[in-house]
Amino acid sequence: MGGQLGNVAFVIWRESVEALLVIGILNAWLTRQQVDAARGKIYLWSGVAAGLLLSVVFGVVLVLFGETLPDDAQRAYQTGAVLIAAALIVQMVFWMRRHGRTLKRDIETSLQSAADRSNWWGVFVLAMIAVAREGSETVVFLYGTLAAARSGQIAAPLAVAIIGFVLAVATYYLLQVGSRVMSWKTFFGITEILLLFLAASLLVTGVDNLIDLGFLPTLSRRLWDSSAILPDSGPIGGLIGALTGYRARPDLMQVLVYGVYWGLIYWALFWPRARTKTA
Repeated sequence: MGGQLGNVAFVIWRESVEALLVIGILNAWLTRQQVDAARGKIYLWSGVAAGLLLSVVFGVVLVLFGETLPDDAQRAYQTGAVLIAAALIVQMVFWMRRHGRTLKRDIETSLQSAADRSNWWGVFVLAMIAVAREGSETVVFLYGTLAAARSGQIAAPLAVAIIGFVLAVATYYLLQVGSRVMSWKTFFGITEILLLFLAASLLVTGVDNLIDLGFLPTLSRRLWDSSAILPDSGPIGGLIGALTGYRARPDLMQVLVYGVYWGLIYWALFWPRARTKTA
């Protein structure tokens, strides 16, 4: 469970920093305005509150719906949540790679358009969508992670989530005042690698569940056994497994899925760049 709690803290930290970045851009732009800046900030923080409320409601619905299902269906539902969480993490990484460089300009363009029309509800919607998007992704991840850990504990993940948010606020402040030490580009570059490994871990967990449920075959017996060197049930191996998807005694299906995943990630990361250089 320790590795899963570390994953919870990491994703809350990363997602919160991303949300704070968007809110910071909105707030800074409004602060520079000569007219109706105070009014605009009311709409901004109302949008933030609305986004948080939507995320909480979504989380409650997700959990309550899962609780209404019978045991077999609940296991399949939780497995779906694990796989969706993995997909959302990958999508998050590639969305930020695609929009990160122009994020500030795009947001400020939308704000200027709303200001020109004296439509402060545009600020409200921008803030609400930014927070709700990050919050909804976090909710799905948290549910998927707790389902992967097969734990019904709430107190420990909640405490770790709060710690992750506090660290995000501190990180955002440090990145704002100490950009020479670590730039936003470096921050997102490092964390996206960790997120991709985390998505791989969730994917392998989802495959394990699908095998247990009878939806996928193993295709082989255990291909090797490295548990004598690094057991995945121990504290260190368990942490590495939760962070990367390591298995001490994998079967062919697990190895194939893991290999195909990283092959597709490598192709998505470097193939467009190679085509651009060739052109």
